[in-house]
Amino acid sequence: MNSIFLAHLSAGSRTLRNSVWKDRVITTVEDYEMLATSAQILTSKPEELTAENVTTAAEITNVLLLSPNITESARTAAVATVSQLLNASVLDDTEENAATLNLTQTLDDQSLNLRSDPNTFQSQVVQPNLVVQSAQVSAADSQGVQFTSLKGTSGSFVSDRIQLNTNTSTVVMENGFVADALIHVQFAPEAADRTPAQSRVSLGFVLYQNSRFFRSSLYKPRHATVRVLSASVRGQKHRVVPQRVEMMFRPTLTSGTALYDFACVSWNYTLNDWSTAGCSKGNASDGAMRCICNHTTSFAALEVIIDILKYAEDLGLTSIFGLSVSILGLVVTIIKLIKDKESLQSNEQVKIALLSLCASLLGFIITFVTGAVQSDKADDELPALRGPNAVPPTDEHVEQERIECTTVAFLLHFSLLATFMWISLYGHLMMKLTFESRPSDYWRYLSLALGWGLPLVVGGITMGITYTSANPQGYRQEEFCWLAALDKNKHFDFGKPMFWGIILPGTLIVIYNFVILIRISLERGRKRPNKTSSSFPLAALVGLCCFFGYIVLNSTGRNHTVFSVLLCISGIIMGFLFFILFTFTTKSFRSSTSPVKTPQVKTSQVNLPLSSKMSYNLRRPVEKTTFKESYKSLSEDTIVTTRL
Repeated sequence: MNSIFLAHLSAGSRTLRNSVWKDRVITTVEDYEMLATSAQILTSKPEELTAENVTTAAEITNVLLLSPNITESARTAAVATVSQLLNASVLDDTEENAATLNLTQTLDDQSLNLRSDPNTFQSQVVQPNLVVQSAQVSAADSQGVQFTSLKGTSGSFVSDRIQLNTNTSTVVMENGFVADALIHVQFAPEAADRTPAQSRVSLGFVLYQNSRFFRSSLYKPRHATVRVLSASVRGQKHRVVPQRVEMMFRPTLTSGTALYDFACVSWNYTLNDWSTAGCSKGNASDGAMRCICNHTTSFAALEVIIDILKYAEDLGLTSIFGLSVSILGLVVTIIKLIKDKESLQSNEQVKIALLSLCASLLGFIITFVTGAVQSDKADDELPALRGPNAVPPTDEHVEQERIECTTVAFLLHFSLLATFMWISLYGHLMMKLTFESRPSDYWRYLSLALGWGLPLVVGGITMGITYTSANPQGYRQEEFCWLAALDKNKHFDFGKPMFWGIILPGTLIVIYNFVILIRISLERGRKRPNKTSSSFPLAALVGLCCFFGYIVLNSTGRNHTVFSVLLCISGIIMGFLFFILFTFTTKSFRSSTSPVKTPQVKTSQVNLPLSSKMSYNLRRPVEKTTFKESYKSLSEDTIVTTRL
């Protein structure tokens, strides 16, 4: 018999399984215990189970629990199988969902039918992921029943941390104890009018470690573990409806997260989904989720978790001072280039490249200083959890879109890409001039398209692929207005826009400029021309400033101060570098700023042809004597006649 059911569970043969049940082969106590033990053993490794395995195990366990001849040991083994199935991770399967959902209804019935201790009228079965508790009380003598699961260190359910109080009017928690989940059932006043025998009721509680058996299409938990707590009440000869059912669930939060909101729900077996009908939210002042309902069934608190974000601090005066020096150097350079009537180095294309480079970098720095930090968001507090009791779509809370922050992130991306592109184009022009190769006539239009058009296209594609108004954090960070870089676990994600939108193209441009620098250096060593390139140090310095700025926005305390100083220094160096390379070293700037101007003497050159004859008349006013002399010049063909 054991080998037959081993084959059933491993192969999932529904035909053979149904034939065994219909023919009632399982009749003896030994058969029940053997089947329950086999199912428990075969599901001991839930991570290896398939959807078909889970379906088969759930159906067999369901049959075992519904059997009137099942022994307590077989029942315990069946509950252990259910506990192990709660750890199975399989894809959503319709047949498997139906089997496990039927199993939850069976467990509700079993919680009412457990054989109670004649002294305490209570019975309990505890497994790591499942608790089944039953009790019989007199509604006339009891003000209410409270079932409590105390918080443990392992996270698994332990029998000595499961408590049942059969007579309490309100929720009671002993000092020093923290509950993971509890439910308090209060009976209607008319129950006290009956005799103790007439008012005797059976109560059953089933606590699930997670919502694995309750597959919802409305709520998709991704990180949170939602515990499900079921309560059932049945009278001896009449239907008992509790007056009030109060619950408390404590969310299982990971480090760096907090409770944002929650919804109090019950499972609707008709809809096969969660419903808020008959339930309302209580307070959550201590981080616990409290719910109040007017009926009994399977309950849960669907939580919404928010990441505890450390919003970037405002830029310090040190950082602002350094970046202001860069802004000043760029502004002076731009003014100098515009006012210079003569094209820089007699090449207008180089002048256009430098103007575009300074303009893009200036735009990046100004946008970074004025808009990168969300200073108003840094003062926001967590919500008061006063939202409506509505089923949330997921356990992840996404911050509402702030269009101004997304705009800043796009402008930073575009201007920084444009800066790197113009650094590369400027280096390319310098290389052509170094090798005495004049750029083509169409190079001006091509450079404008590459320098401004390509960053715009890349920025637009990046935003179009990753941005949605419902989840703007797919495109930008929430801590400050910049491209997204980290995953939910705060680890760098190579699929985020930061990598393939900035780091990858920026690295390729730096490598390209390094190659240009090597080629120009080798050519200078051979020809020593007057032209050189500063594109590589410019790209390296811009990248260094961006790196320091990113660290400043992501650090606090001493690290924030240290990198603020480094950002200040790199900003000052960058501003001075642009000013010195493209303004101070030019002759026109030095001549216009020189306090003493050296007068310039203009001379003209007269060319006298040696083959011409010239006559000069010289008169002496004092003497009357006149004579004529002839001289032969250094050239044989020229005679100078002088009259005295």
